[in-house]
Amino acid sequence: MTDFDFQLDNFMLYCSSKNLSKKTMASYEQTLKLFAMYLKDTYQIDDAKKVQSGHIRHYIKYLQERGKYVVASDANKMSTNNPHNRQDYKKQISRTTIANYTRNIKVFFNYLHTIEREITKNPCETIENIKPDRKQKKFITQEDFMLLLRQFDTSKFHNYRNVVVLKLLMDTGARISEALAITAEHIDFNHKSILIVNPKNKQQRYVYFSPKLANELKSWMKYKDRYSNSVYMFPTTKGTQLDIRNFEKQLKEAGERVNLSVHPHLFRNSFAKHYILNSGDWFSLCKILGHSSVEVTMKSYLDFTDEEIGRKYQQHSPLANMDI
Repeated sequence: MTDFDFQLDNFMLYCSSKNLSKKTMASYEQTLKLFAMYLKDTYQIDDAKKVQSGHIRHYIKYLQERGKYVVASDANKMSTNNPHNRQDYKKQISRTTIANYTRNIKVFFNYLHTIEREITKNPCETIENIKPDRKQKKFITQEDFMLLLRQFDTSKFHNYRNVVVLKLLMDTGARISEALAITAEHIDFNHKSILIVNPKNKQQRYVYFSPKLANELKSWMKYKDRYSNSVYMFPTTKGTQLDIRNFEKQLKEAGERVNLSVHPHLFRNSFAKHYILNSGDWFSLCKILGHSSVEVTMKSYLDFTDEEIGRKYQQHSPLANMDI
């Protein structure tokens, strides 16, 4: 085991202690293993203490030039996954991917410098942030949403459940993981709110629902309680918590029947967009979505068409709202 391997193992243990998601940890580990391979092959460096800012800049340049899937942190995957058969093999790596790699490397060296104090100078201090490509978020129209809902036969338990889940996602902006964890005790019909509890950090927030969804939820609860004594609002037919992948699969199949590409996060995106178009403010939207700052929310949901902006303007025209 090299010094870098040991430092990486310690970093991953630290990440585990912080209850980071598996997806985040996998991203860190893959990035740092690829970086370690580059350092060893190019500079014969196997200790993070020997890394300088120049090494990191050269690695970023190398990423911009090498192309996709040319190397892998696990050599066995190259032979089993056959990346050379992919249509985007050797295509240019996106700025978003390189920005993520750079961010992960910075997190690692910040840990070594600030937490472990294993290095006296942080080589990432002078590394510029790479501005990622901004992908326009996808949204669903009212017409497509109604079309999608009609694909579920609500005389069946699981289909009725799925329709209510979709309406809840569209009305509250909750994440699918949050929606499927809701129990009856989390719902306050008096204040039309749902308590969302993050299982990782125990942080709590409220999302809110309309009178229309309140009626839907009450009807669903009466129906559900006839066939299930599950504590979950949206259980499986066996009463267990519905798995996200199973819901995604059923949603995808319903969308394919009407040529719609849909996923649960699409409804969270659509909620946010319609909230702002319907005169909601960014601060309250940030709180509802559970974002860390208003800036994060604004950067995420700035995709409006000229027609939507025009309609929004007509609602708030200064002259039109003056009594003159």
